[in-house]
Order: sequence, then structure tokens, then C-alpha cells
Amino acid sequence: MHHRTLGPFQVSAIGLGCMNLSHAYGTPVSAEQGERVLLSALDAGVTLFDTATLYGFGANEMLVGRVLKPHRQKITLGSKCGMQGVDVNGDGKLVRVIDGRPASLRKTCEDSLRRLQTDVIDLYYLHRWDKTVPVEESVGALGELVRKGYIRSIGLSEVSAATLRRAHAEHPIAALQTEYSLWTRNPEIAVLDACKELGVAFVAFSPVARGFLCNTLTEVTTLDPKDIRRAMPRFAPDNYAANLQLLPAYLQVAQDVGCTPAQLAIAWLLHRGEHIIPIPGTTSLSHLTEDLEAVNVTIDAATMDRLDALINQKTVVGSRYNAQSNSEVDTENF
Repeated sequence: MHHRTLGPFQVSAIGLGCMNLSHAYGTPVSAEQGERVLLSALDAGVTLFDTATLYGFGANEMLVGRVLKPHRQKITLGSKCGMQGVDVNGDGKLVRVIDGRPASLRKTCEDSLRRLQTDVIDLYYLHRWDKTVPVEESVGALGELVRKGYIRSIGLSEVSAATLRRAHAEHPIAALQTEYSLWTRNPEIAVLDACKELGVAFVAFSPVARGFLCNTLTEVTTLDPKDIRRAMPRFAPDNYAANLQLLPAYLQVAQDVGCTPAQLAIAWLLHRGEHIIPIPGTTSLSHLTEDLEAVNVTIDAATMDRLDALINQKTVVGSRYNAQSNSEVDTENF
């Protein structure tokens, strides 16, 4: 496994997004299968593992903490705060809440440390910027956690280049994480360049476009009723049918390169810049092996241009989030 720089760490060029094991795409996998995926990634050379308080309302952190505790010194452990499940109505049902107040972030960090069974979190992201709280105030609270030794570095998720600069002026930011793939190009507006300028690693989630670029999801009506893609406009049946028309030409590129469609998507990201670290997620051991092999795929400049022209913000139909989710991300001058 090749390595890349993330703040003070040298991490595997491809990390593992752990969300899928407990959250977002329907029924979570069994604890046993989750353990197999995590340990297989570790055995394959993955050293960057990404989780969050939100995923499974703490269940994912508990899984990651239990399984990886014996290997803690071998890995860079990332988690997130600022968006978590809260019993808002007092009925025992947890509701997703964005809360960037310093006291809330400190409490969330303490809970994460306990669930992750560790004394320190290597990379702690502000999962969403709470727009009712100045980003400097939230990042300042995380900086205090660094000084106390609870976390080693600070990350941001789904923020604009302008917000990154404000936060970085308050405390050095090690990484910025957002969705990035051939079919989600928002970071190319300004964030990628800002990260490179400031020495901030860019961590790309959903690098295979939530399954679209794997050529395995051909019928969205079969998705689990609780699958978050059902609320995403580009996965709406009519939009998705239009997007599927992009795949034949994409599959031809993969064949020409000599790799699988998923490997091509991840390799494209690796070739976009040395500061970019994809974190694909999967519940399948075979898909995990396939994804990690992308580090060995070479794409020449002509092929990169071919891919850029084929799948981009002008050729993909539908936005990545619905109106409510769009209102929660910091997309201005993204």
C-alpha cells in the first residue's frame, strides 16, 4: 500500500470509510461481518479508518473501537463530532441534530473516546458546520481538545474554501472531507486548491459515487426503504435512468485501462492530486480487495481527459442532496 500525508500522519493512500457497516444503506451488517471487513482492511495495509458519532448513533464507533483496539498503534483513527443522535422529544427515539456549540463538542468527544476505547483520537472532524455558531468558536473548542490531549488533529467536513480559511486561521486544519468523484465535482470549484495551498489533506468520501461507478446498481427501485439514496435526487428513477446512459462509455474506458469500474473511479481520484485520499466504504470482502487494488492502476493524461469529459457536473442529472440536506452543508464558493 502506498502512503500519503495527512497532517502529522503518513496514512495509506486509500483509507476505509466505516459508515456502511452500521449506517445509511439499509440494514447494518452483522458484528461478525463488520469485524471481518475491518480486519481484512488492516491486513491489506489500510491504516486510515474513518467513523463518526452519527453512524448508527454510536454503534459504528463501538464496532471500530472494539475490533481495532488491539491494533491501535498501527492505525490513524478518525471520527467526527457536531452531528449526532439526540433524544429531542424525550421518547427514547434519537433524532439527527447538528450542534457545534463548544460544550456539546467536548461532551461528544468524551463519549467517542469511550466508545472507541482509546485515550486519544488522531483526527477529529467537525462533521457539519453549525451555522448558528461561528466556525471559529467550534474550531477553537476542538483546539482546546488538542491542547488537552483528547485529539491529535482537527478536520472539517462539507465546508467551503472560505470557511476552511477562517477555521485554519483559528487552528491548523489537518484534513477536509467531502464527497468527491467523477460525478460529484463541487470540490473542484475552490476547495481542492485551498487545501493544496494550506497543506490540508483532502479526504474523498463516496469515491465510487455511492455505487453508481461500480456498475452494480442498475435498478434503484430495489433499494432498501431506509437507504439514504432514496432521498437523493440523482437516484430518483427518472434521473438515474438518464445517468445510466453514461455507463457504457465509462465501462469501455475501464476495459481499455485494464481494471474494474470501481478501481477506475478510485484511481482517477488518486491521480487528481497527491493530497487526495479516497475512503471507499463497503460491506463486502471481495469489494474491499477490489477497491484497494486501485492503488496499482495507472491512468495516463489522455485517459484522465477522456473521463473528465464523460462524467462531470454537466452530464450528470440531478443534484447530490435534496433541499434539506443542501441547506445543512456549506456550499457557498465550495
